Amino acid sequence: MQVSKVLLSTTSVYPESTASAFELASSIGYDGVELMVGVDPLTFDEEAIAKLSEYHNVPVLSVHAPCLLVSSNTWGSDHWEKLERSARAAHRLGADTVVVHPPFRWQREYGEGFVDGIRRLNRESGVMFAVENMFPWRTPAGGFEAYIPHWDPTHYPYEHLTLDVSHASTSRLQSRELVRAWGDRLAHVHLTDGKGSFKDEHLLPGEGDQQALLLVEELATNGFGGHIVLEVSTRRAKTRHERQEMLAETLRSIREMQSKGVRN
Repeated sequence: MQVSKVLLSTTSVYPESTASAFELASSIGYDGVELMVGVDPLTFDEEAIAKLSEYHNVPVLSVHAPCLLVSSNTWGSDHWEKLERSARAAHRLGADTVVVHPPFRWQREYGEGFVDGIRRLNRESGVMFAVENMFPWRTPAGGFEAYIPHWDPTHYPYEHLTLDVSHASTSRLQSRELVRAWGDRLAHVHLTDGKGSFKDEHLLPGEGDQQALLLVEELATNGFGGHIVLEVSTRRAKTRHERQEMLAETLRSIREMQSKGVRN
């Protein structure tokens, strides 16, 4: 039975660097990394990343396009060129997936053509573009719909979807229900957790309300073959050793649940 590869997002070691993510992924035993483009200037340079990947013998299996507010100027201001550049980076690094967020509401022209544009990229780019679920922004003054066409990709004709477990929690949805609703459109998973806060918490799997480790078991039972990416916050770690132990223990739990799911 096919079992998902387990990747470490380069954001999971923050405030350590992207280089540290490769080092930790190698020493702990992750199957690869997901490169988050932005924040760390090193991520702008595919050749430097390729050398890191080769040195640590850790493949880059997915690329997260620069969609965050903090990476709004990464690789220019043309949104489609940023996605094309992400596809070229994926080809150079040997990744098969590009993760992309829906546009912000103020990116109106980009948003109006987003569904068709993603369809085109999936047909022409040679890599898979998987649209990630986001969440409604909640403030003391009320809710704010920050994304177009919508933060929830369920009812839009995207061919491939990325499930972010923390985003599901912030949206007050259940990840396992989204998996069932999406069916074979589920292509990629950001494994994390949340407690339903208005903040995007990115807790360790099992620390929140999403039954995240049961989700891993269910995916393995159902033969899900996409990548599972640990995308968590480890900022509370006081030392490198503590961070490494957190990431290692989480990988052990994921592997255990995958094995249990395969046996079912």
